[in-house]
Amino acid sequence: MNPIERFKNLILVDKKDVYQLLIYAVLAGLISLSIPLGIQSIINFIQAGQVSTSWIVLVFIVVLGVAFVGILKIMQFRITENIQQKIFVRSSFEFAYRFPKIKFNQIYKHSPPELANRFFDTLTVQKGFSKLILEVSTSALQIIFGILLLSLYHPFFIFFGIILLVLLYLIFKINYDSGLSTSLKESKYKYKVAHWLQEIARNHLSFKNGKLFDFSLNKNDTLVNEYLVHRESHFKVLRKQFIQLTGFKVVITAGLLIIGGMLVLNQQMNIGQFVAAEIIIITIISAVEKLFYGLELFYDVTTSLEKLGAVVDLELEHTAENKTTKYYIDDDTICMETKEISFQFPDSETPVIKDINLQLNKGDRMLIQGENGSGKTTLLRLLARLLEPSTGSVFLNNTNIKKYCIDDFRNNIGVITIDDSPFEGTIYENITCNNPNISKKEVADLLEKLKLTDLIKSLPLGLDTLMVSEGKRINSASVQKILLARCLITNPKVLFLEEPVEKLDKYSAGEIIDFLTSPENPWTLVVIAKGNYWKEKCTKIVTLENNTIKSIK
Repeated sequence: MNPIERFKNLILVDKKDVYQLLIYAVLAGLISLSIPLGIQSIINFIQAGQVSTSWIVLVFIVVLGVAFVGILKIMQFRITENIQQKIFVRSSFEFAYRFPKIKFNQIYKHSPPELANRFFDTLTVQKGFSKLILEVSTSALQIIFGILLLSLYHPFFIFFGIILLVLLYLIFKINYDSGLSTSLKESKYKYKVAHWLQEIARNHLSFKNGKLFDFSLNKNDTLVNEYLVHRESHFKVLRKQFIQLTGFKVVITAGLLIIGGMLVLNQQMNIGQFVAAEIIIITIISAVEKLFYGLELFYDVTTSLEKLGAVVDLELEHTAENKTTKYYIDDDTICMETKEISFQFPDSETPVIKDINLQLNKGDRMLIQGENGSGKTTLLRLLARLLEPSTGSVFLNNTNIKKYCIDDFRNNIGVITIDDSPFEGTIYENITCNNPNISKKEVADLLEKLKLTDLIKSLPLGLDTLMVSEGKRINSASVQKILLARCLITNPKVLFLEEPVEKLDKYSAGEIIDFLTSPENPWTLVVIAKGNYWKEKCTKIVTLENNTIKSIK
């Protein structure tokens, strides 16, 4: 989808509000351009040297017209505010809905935080779109109505108006492609700079080192230089437009003044008409100037829509079956089987895992082990349906897992990946996600089983203690337990865990391992972990080597 199409779609979404704005703009334009006619009549009365009732009525009508135009502007202001709020709400929910559902291969080459930064372009769209609709439509109508009104004074103004419109179109046509292209390049490096600053902030402790500090500044300098190069290119396009605008204004002003003066001298217009025509000419020139400022804003808005499109255009997981599938997990039995599954990353020439045949029965405590790069993480994520196999099939209860509702499947499993971390919120929110079906007693019981009760008691605010992003105010061992609590609180039927006790001391890790592998707990467990104690407690050990299964014990 190109930027113009995105802009059209934005108009279509809020077309009722846009239509209202245009109606108000037409009314305001008509009233504004009728004011010069009233002024013309007032001047004619003044020239006659008489104060009459008609003169007073005309003054009252002109003042009333100015007030009414102001009221219409206030109403337009209210509508543009509504549009801005709608754009913000839609964009925020679009991002919040899409990120968890974007296909892996779509987001693989991107940095999710960098993509999330694109949301800030919503602010540009908010301000720019409503201003474009309001000011550009008003300016365009003022130009058209102004030319029509001038044509009433003399037919020659019609010819002049046609030339004006053609010149406007040519200036827009000549500059549009280069203006949009340079704006997109400028925006690209703007985000590169923002993302690098985000990386510095995320690794601020590492960058305290002198050499790393110098590297961070040098890289920032390189990115900023690239930004300035493209910003300067965009500025040249804008400067070219304003030079054209200045020339345009000079030609239009001189032409209309000369024509108007000659018409007065030839007695084809009176002084009142000439003054009114000059007011109209000033209005047209002001409207043209606003159009050119609007063109710069148009570049910003279309560029922002393109940046937002980088997220909106990413393909989502196929969830249409949620409404039509007959396959749901409606009992406690979950048996999984893989048949010759392989997985290959989009930019890789060889598969990460290949020809995997595996059986997972209810109640299994399965440990996946192997050297780094053997495919352990990929296998676990394929079983958890975080990834889809490149070849082969995964079966759930003897049915292809793709037939099952993906949301229902995920609601019945618990997953912890090595990338997981707490989000900004209270400990209680991090564990329960404010699920109303989870009681405080369930939380308290789980905290006791995970040996978190003493930690919660030691905190002045207890479960209401605020955790910052990545949980940096609480020690890493407790963070792992909180993630486990989040995973277990919904009573999942299958647990898929990556290194769930890696940061715990040996004694605490042993307690958690005993709890997770206890036969008394109803779940099936699939875990990637190191340590002999896991081998003792798990009922099935899968060893990967050279990207395939070496042995199953």
